[in-house]
Amino acid sequence: MNSNQLYPEATREMAEKKAGLAPEITDAFRYFSKTVFKEGALPEKTKQLIAVAVAHVTQCLYCIRSHTKQAMKKGASKQEIMEAIWVAAEMRAGGAYAHAAIALDEMEGNKASI
Repeated sequence: MNSNQLYPEATREMAEKKAGLAPEITDAFRYFSKTVFKEGALPEKTKQLIAVAVAHVTQCLYCIRSHTKQAMKKGASKQEIMEAIWVAAEMRAGGAYAHAAIALDEMEGNKASI
């Protein structure tokens, strides 16, 4: 990692090091991931667009890069990818707004349990 990078680059070497520390779990995760993203009731392109949106909500830089690349390989347009990102932004903002009810409840002295 150079001094200008915030996160290390995702390399094959890094992946192999991580896998070597927990190979059985890594194999299970890779199988799970391949299974999730296979064509099913949802087309692969749609699954990758969902992943792009979720990656923006979880703020996983590696996932954003990987799933954006995969979405494009599966035929997603730049416009479709950007719309998926806007859906993620709306859902994140909507969640914050909806949870304002908890703060309001607290400010009003209610003792609701969470």
